[in-house]
Amino acid sequence: MASIGYFLSCEQYGPKELVAQARAAERAGFERLWISDHFHPWNDEQGQSPFVWSVIGALSEAVSLPVTTAVTCPTVRIHPAVIAQAAATAAVQLDGRFVLGVGSGELLNEHVLGDAWPSVGERLAMLEEAVDVIRLLHKGGQISHHGTYYEVQEARIYTLPEQPVPIYVSGFGPQATELAGRIGDGYCTTMPDGDLVRTFRGSGGGDKPVQGGMKVCWEPDREAAIDRAHRLWANDALPGQLGQTLPRPQDFADAMTLVPREQVAEAIVCGDDPEDHLARVRQYLDAGIDEVYVQQVGADHDGFFRGWADTVLPQLR
Repeated sequence: MASIGYFLSCEQYGPKELVAQARAAERAGFERLWISDHFHPWNDEQGQSPFVWSVIGALSEAVSLPVTTAVTCPTVRIHPAVIAQAAATAAVQLDGRFVLGVGSGELLNEHVLGDAWPSVGERLAMLEEAVDVIRLLHKGGQISHHGTYYEVQEARIYTLPEQPVPIYVSGFGPQATELAGRIGDGYCTTMPDGDLVRTFRGSGGGDKPVQGGMKVCWEPDREAAIDRAHRLWANDALPGQLGQTLPRPQDFADAMTLVPREQVAEAIVCGDDPEDHLARVRQYLDAGIDEVYVQQVGADHDGFFRGWADTVLPQLR
């Protein structure tokens, strides 16, 4: 049976809210946590962007659930050697219940230091080298690395977990998904796409874990839920590479005006009908996803956790 987790959104909630949601998720019966890693929210309406590593430290003291970053970009804004240290510390704090989810990033977050934004192919090459650097540092001892994109001189991480941190790789198209299959300890996606899961498994992923995230807007009034989902998360429906190439939250807000309300209602489960929520989870299970993470974008968190604990999760066990 698949494992059902809760998705903590650093774009929409502040650090104290995220910790409170994690506690509520554990009480409700969710089995693990995803947490996003952003410098900016996608748009100003979402309105938050706490530093993920600080929140993970708080989570380690608040809950006993495993945590995965979904996902960290270790290539431009933060050097992979620094990410290696952060991930190692998180794994120690969480007693080994930590997975570093990584991806090639978005200009939204990675442009803030003025660095150039490479092509897709170069970003994936940077990601592959970054993963190599992180794994090298997680072996312990003094390390030097002289690569195409990264330089590490006589560095050693002293605070290390007993086992190397698993690194799962995100992919939303065939090229990135093949890389995930080749170098990842697992795979992260946000779509119930069986073809991509098969690409991952056929590219070397085998029976490694596949994680998938989905959004719901649990509210008693479905029409109000659709309005809220459209106002906050219409960026999810933007086509092509817009999600990777727009630089500012304001640009996403402008592009979101082109997304029809009905399209968001199809992409995000809105309302409090348990059968609708179950049907969406089953799409992920049918696609071969092992761990499904649910993000509540609605305001009724008490209703969401109560509804999922009482009527949704029991039918998925």
